[in-house]
Amino acid sequence: MSLEKLISMVSRFFFLGAFVLLGLALIEKLANVANYTILQQYRGGRLLDFAVVLLIFVIAMQLRQMKEDLRGRKP
Repeated sequence: MSLEKLISMVSRFFFLGAFVLLGLALIEKLANVANYTILQQYRGGRLLDFAVVLLIFVIAMQLRQMKEDLRGRKP
């Protein structure tokens, strides 16, 4: 497995994970409005923090890939 494929898979996994965490945070917030809780360990804001961290890693990996592509084009 090449490094490019590994980076692509990790990037997709992190992107999907960030949206799952975002969905869980929204569901938790809606449950909190109704005086319920779904997750005992983490509050909705903490889940959003984790989602943002994952998205920052995805952005960093995409920028790295774009930089490598631009370097490859120069003669």
